[in-house]
Amino acid sequence: MTTTQPKTVYRFHNGVYINLTNRCPNLCVFCIKTKWKMDFHGNNLNLAGHEPSAQDVLRTLEEELARAPFEEVVFCGYGEPTLRLDALLYIAQTLKGWQAQAKFPPFKIRLNTNGLGSRINHRSIVAQLRRVVDIVNVSVNAESEEKWLKLVRPEPEYQDAYPDVLLFLKECVQAGFEKVILSCVENTGADLPALAALAQKYGATFYARSFLDENN
Repeated sequence: MTTTQPKTVYRFHNGVYINLTNRCPNLCVFCIKTKWKMDFHGNNLNLAGHEPSAQDVLRTLEEELARAPFEEVVFCGYGEPTLRLDALLYIAQTLKGWQAQAKFPPFKIRLNTNGLGSRINHRSIVAQLRRVVDIVNVSVNAESEEKWLKLVRPEPEYQDAYPDVLLFLKECVQAGFEKVILSCVENTGADLPALAALAQKYGATFYARSFLDENN
């Protein structure tokens, strides 16, 4: 059963996840937030337009991290985290401080993103992310611009942004994150071998995740 109170922080497997926004410039054909009615395994992720402040997230996050073991903190909710770049950076910097203080057992900080962050913020944000994020997972999802437009369905102002996604991926690899992942969703029509080759070309790790439906 879904909880009625919207979650800004929630758990999944070995991670603690941060739900900063429900906004996203894409409307992917495989996105589960509409199919699952903003629910994620019993967590209500519908912020209903009320995005949390960084301080509110940190208060909730600190309580949640103290509650049970975890291995990573992930910026990934039902929206694109880089739309709230300032909050993301502030929270991640605080997490880095907690790591330095050994306030919690060792953990990684991961960002799951559609790769449009630099385009959204009108400048490269990779260097800023590199200082406070360990792992970047870029959801590329298509081996070509034509396929990307079909599967990702970006808003009009991002119709030409596929090269920006690949540039963001390339810059992340060059910046020296602990790991950079090129991810895609299976069973959508994307060419997985071509995407794996694209990951290899850029020096990223390839990851194909299962297509989720109401039965998963």
